[in-house]
Amino acid sequence: MALLTNLLSEKKTYTNSETLYQPDFANTLDVISAFVFAPKIDTTPDSPIPVHPLDRNKLMANQADQVYRLGHSSVLMQLEQKWILTDPVLSERASPISWFGPKRFHQSPIAIEDIPQLDMIIISHDHYDHLDKSTVLSLADQTKYFITPLKVGDRLIKWGIAPHKVVQLDWWQSIHLNGIELVATPAQHFSGRSLWDRDQTLWASWVIKGQAKRIFFSGDSGYFSGFKTIGERYGPFDLTLMEAGAYHELWPVVHMTPEQSVQAHLDLKGKLMMPIHNATFELSLHPWFEPLERISQLTQQLHIPLLAPQFGEQVLLDQPVLANQWWLPTQHGLDISQADSSQPATIQAVNLKATGSTEISW
Repeated sequence: MALLTNLLSEKKTYTNSETLYQPDFANTLDVISAFVFAPKIDTTPDSPIPVHPLDRNKLMANQADQVYRLGHSSVLMQLEQKWILTDPVLSERASPISWFGPKRFHQSPIAIEDIPQLDMIIISHDHYDHLDKSTVLSLADQTKYFITPLKVGDRLIKWGIAPHKVVQLDWWQSIHLNGIELVATPAQHFSGRSLWDRDQTLWASWVIKGQAKRIFFSGDSGYFSGFKTIGERYGPFDLTLMEAGAYHELWPVVHMTPEQSVQAHLDLKGKLMMPIHNATFELSLHPWFEPLERISQLTQQLHIPLLAPQFGEQVLLDQPVLANQWWLPTQHGLDISQADSSQPATIQAVNLKATGSTEISW
């Protein structure tokens, strides 16, 4: 079994293991043109997205393994009585500028001061929709450890996070903290927070392994063979937190279509699947609800248990309530028949209970 390794170039920048992602000037112009001139159909909701308010008392009332979506890829979980937060972004915008850039569709279900003492914050990469300086600094005093890919932790230290709190890992490196094993695993993406620091920090997905349960957190990634490798080494996973949103044909190698996200879940040998990276920021041209609806339809055909909670809604891993399709157009005045996917899939309906595995065509 081949191990995927990150590649540090002579320019001291990181690259993917399978695909070189270096968009040229023409591609950049195409992206700008698409965002400026392409018709936008339901890319933002026209009615409020349901949010379940959370406070510390509600969170501490149950000591069971539990998961809450706070927005985008920010997921708060309690695993074996350890509190973990992924990709902390609770600010109004995913941007270096407070008054400009992608704005949240909904408020965070929880205030910073109500978040419990965190055993660890796990960061996948340094893009603004995954790493928010304000949120990080606000949580600094109540967080024991910040776990990052290589060089991302350097940013945190420059912001004022105490160095002894920061753990930086390369792909396939692992660490045990408070009874939880964390493994930095490959992803197919890129990094940078300006025009001048492209790929100078590493990106990663994460294995979160407790004594009884295993969770996979995808961060951002295009579809690649690394998911099968991770599944072979660390699967099966009780829950996969899978990127599903912000895809487009102009950048197909760094974000997955819904069909690819489901395939990655299968490659990982996942049991429960929770789509993330959607329904919070406008980052592409597809309807805001499309990733959830396409994944819902596909997982029903493939008999995959789907968790798609409303923001702030409690998910008990031992007693999960499957998706209630809260994003349906009848609840938001939307028409999914207008959804124009950039990469429509040809779905092969296969009963997983009978076959144990499948391949999805797209």
